[in-house]
Amino acid sequence: MNFYQQLQYDTEVDRARLLSAPVIDACRRGDINTDIYIAFLSQAFYHVSHTVPLLMAAGSRISQNDEWVRGAIAEYIDEEYGHQEWILNDIKACGGNAEAVRHGQASLSIELMISFLYDQINRRNPMSIFGMVHVLEGTSVAIASTVADQLKQGLGLPINAMSYLSSHGALDKEHLVFFETLMNKVSKEDDRKAIIHSAKVVYQLYGDMLRGLTEERS
Repeated sequence: MNFYQQLQYDTEVDRARLLSAPVIDACRRGDINTDIYIAFLSQAFYHVSHTVPLLMAAGSRISQNDEWVRGAIAEYIDEEYGHQEWILNDIKACGGNAEAVRHGQASLSIELMISFLYDQINRRNPMSIFGMVHVLEGTSVAIASTVADQLKQGLGLPINAMSYLSSHGALDKEHLVFFETLMNKVSKEDDRKAIIHSAKVVYQLYGDMLRGLTEERS
């Protein structure tokens, strides 16, 4: 079993729990309202706005012996830069208050997720960043395009209200191939453990955010 397969296997239960969040099934059925969609985009803004800073923090702490990792992080930074503004544009297109979101506060689960990642990178192992990449890109590939299609039909929103979801469903399919190749180069046991641990925590906290989207409104 290569490391990418091990990562998939060791986080299978965590991934299933995230994908069982009621909001995902509701989106697939088209049974969702604009308020919930804006709430999701708002939380996406709060974590996506930290993606590039987290990647930069990780890259700055990578050993010179692992320059191949720093190069991969540089590619991710180039790809991810500015995506938080796409989300704000989507919020505007839905009739939401994008500036209130820009200056607002993340939910507790997203706040904890971001804090956890900075702590892991700065205090323990910068390779932990790839646990986040595994969760968020894998989730995008699994649900983003389908959910965007259902939302467009169910809510009648314009295409420019779906730029974040639509683009990430397609874009992250390419990223996932790159990520699998990258993970299979990770040979140090400490790095592997750090990535798996990070992925499991991010699955938990991101899943908690998704559950909160409907629980708060039930």
